[in-house]
Amino acid sequence: MRVLVVEDEAKVADAVRRGLEAEGFAVDVAPDGPEGVWLAGEHRYDVIVLDIMLPGMSGFRVCEELRRAENWTPILMLTAKHGEYDLAEALDSGADDYLTKPFSFVVLLARIRALLRRSGRAAPITHSAGDLRVDPATHRCHRGDVEITLTAREFEVLEFLMRRVGEVVSKVEVLDNVWDFAFDGDPNIVEVYIRHLRKKLDEPFGRHAIETVRGAGYRLDPGGG
Repeated sequence: MRVLVVEDEAKVADAVRRGLEAEGFAVDVAPDGPEGVWLAGEHRYDVIVLDIMLPGMSGFRVCEELRRAENWTPILMLTAKHGEYDLAEALDSGADDYLTKPFSFVVLLARIRALLRRSGRAAPITHSAGDLRVDPATHRCHRGDVEITLTAREFEVLEFLMRRVGEVVSKVEVLDNVWDFAFDGDPNIVEVYIRHLRKKLDEPFGRHAIETVRGAGYRLDPGGG
């Protein structure tokens, strides 16, 4: 799941980003309204967390611009302002939910998950490919009756491949969805995690679930290898 956070307070943006990444989301951050509009138009997000008081363009205007462009990504508005008129304006501009600062991360996360459920974008209970199964809710992975222990990042890479089972996904797509749009490290990190997954999911079972498609990327066999 990919989230766009449009927030000009660096400490708030960083705290939200780190918290969501720890929960398995890929997060992009925009520090002002115009960049938020641009990112939302360039990439597909599952949820947008949008501050109201922003440089360049208010959150109300950002929301209106996105809805005018027929971008119906669920929007959760954040603001330090109080009062029913602010709430009304947020909802009238096209927002789906509203949260007043200061807020607890637990409540923010619960609101995001509720938006995902209402929009139909919430992850299914399990993903499967043959006898290979992952459960996003519990972060558990099984090959048949054998439970396989994965790190948080290994699980995220596998879950992305499972969501695109049978399709060829590029290294860039994996980076964009599992890491984030602003990732500027070595893209070969994807190969490292693919190797880790093969050692845990395939080699002990004599399988070849994760295929390398030369010059294109990776493909997870729908039959589980």
